[in-house]
Amino acid sequence: MPMRSRDLVYGAMLTALSLLIPIAFGNYLRVYLPPFSATLASHVPVMLAMLVSPSVAALVGIGSSIGFLVVLGPVIAARAAVHIAVGIVGAILARNHTFATALLATAPIHALGEVLVVLPFGFSSYEAWVLVGVGTLLHHTADALIALAIAAGIKVAGISIGHHH
Repeated sequence: MPMRSRDLVYGAMLTALSLLIPIAFGNYLRVYLPPFSATLASHVPVMLAMLVSPSVAALVGIGSSIGFLVVLGPVIAARAAVHIAVGIVGAILARNHTFATALLATAPIHALGEVLVVLPFGFSSYEAWVLVGVGTLLHHTADALIALAIAAGIKVAGISIGHHH
């Protein structure tokens, strides 16, 4: 099924945001507890893309990975690549469930994905499971709250960006 023009525009805008957050705002939004790094709001574009479609969510996840590759290198970019799968799964869930349910259901997938990505890079069990795993759960939760607030504001404004409830 080809992507609708409207969806492509939303995807382009959200991808631009997913690039801008780590590149332009990372110094202001980043929490760094070596070896863990979290950039507040960096998941919001892919989370909002879940409301559009799985392909748009994948596109935005790719943009996020590129943004983090430019700024923080391959390990963080590999972690950000997990956003591709999380976005696709979340978009599929958001079609038949509430946006909040999709965000809640993707939190453990997101955390586990990032843990599995860092283990081959020599992270200790504590660093991988506690710092990255628990850190990602907390970061996902904070960004989910931001995404829910933005989605509610968009809905109040009368703008429909997808198939959400």
